[in-house]
Order: sequence, then structure tokens, then C-alpha cells
Amino acid sequence: MSGESAHILLVDDDARLRALLSRFLTENGFRVTMAETAAEARDKLRFMDFDLLVLDVMMPGETGLSLTGDLRGERAPTLPILLLTARGAPEDIVAGFEAGADDYLGKPFDPRVLLARIRAMLRRAQPAVVQTGPLQLGTAIFDAARAELVGPDSRIRLTGAELSLLSALAARPHEILSREALAAALGLDDVNERAIDVQVTRLRRKIEEDPREPRFLHTVRGKGYVLKPGP
Repeated sequence: MSGESAHILLVDDDARLRALLSRFLTENGFRVTMAETAAEARDKLRFMDFDLLVLDVMMPGETGLSLTGDLRGERAPTLPILLLTARGAPEDIVAGFEAGADDYLGKPFDPRVLLARIRAMLRRAQPAVVQTGPLQLGTAIFDAARAELVGPDSRIRLTGAELSLLSALAARPHEILSREALAAALGLDDVNERAIDVQVTRLRRKIEEDPREPRFLHTVRGKGYVLKPGP
């Protein structure tokens, strides 16, 4: 859902920050449900539907990284997740993306930046239809119009970031796309090369028989990535 009626789950152990962000997002037309811990978030996810999760990394008990990784299993593989953290070192950002987050925002931040990130993530959750037919990736078929990757036995689940990345590559097969172009497709403000590489690695695990020896999603050193569909 890209409209301002989207339902957001806001998870942070800082009561003051929760209240401030909830009020700000509500004033901008969103529905907001709050949780203080990962355990409380799990309960709400069990009984309510959300369009996006804003999740603090450092919380008492289970961390946001742990919850993100678990949700990327069977629970909520496509739910857009934005991580909030005071730890903004490159290795912390990489850890967030490797856990399955779609975006990452360091504290302190301007609420208007958070709002812009949320809107961009919700737009990406409804990927634009590209002008290309289904593409064969070995035993799998990617249909951008349907926003789905289907294997020989079942649909292969993609996160929002993985879907945006594959859609961008599939729109221009056999053409090298720079990290800048892929960052734009993922809605990232800055070109964080490691963040793009992490998403590519995650996508390869879904489409390649051997991600270490990719047949379809190739690295072009110094230039970017290229998708080469085929049987």
C-alpha cells in the first residue's frame, strides 16, 4: 500500500521517541500501532496486518536484528522493514541488510527523513510494471508484471528490496546497471556499495543453484551488475 492510510508497526523501547514518532506519523495520515519490545511486536504481528515495520535495533531482550532475521523466514518474508539504530558504523549497517532489512536509519534523525524513507519503501512495495515478459532463470520464472518469482514446485518468496532489485535488473536484461542505478531502484539516498552487494548476495541465494558461481546475476568489476536470463 502506498497511500497514507498504510498501517505501521513502530517498535522502540524509548517511550518518548515512540510517542513523538507515532504522533508525527499519525499527523501525516498513517495508522500507527506501537510496541516496546520484540516480544510485544511478535504478538501484534500475530493478530494484526501491517504494511511496514519500523524497528529499533538495540532493545532489552531480543534485538531488532534477531526479529528481522526471524520475520524473513516464514513469518513475514515481504513485509518492508526499516531499522532504527544509534550504531551507524558500516559493519552495523551491513548486518542490518544481511538480516533482511529494506532500509536503515541512524539515530538521531529528522522525523521528516523517516517520513520520506517510509513513503519510498511503501512505493517500492508496489513495484511498477516493467515492459518485459517473463524471464527464465534456470528452473525459475520471474514475472515482473505479477511481481513474482516461481520455481518448479512453488513460488519463491522475495523481500521488498529483493523484488525491487530483480525488477530493475529484469527491466534491462543483458545491460550493466551501476550501483548508483540499483541504489535508486532500492530507494537508497546514498550509494552504499556494501549495502547493494549484500542485497545482490541475498538475491543470488534465491535464483542461483550455486551463488558462488552465478549463472544469471553477474558482477562486472568496476561497473555494476548484469542479469543474463536463460535456461
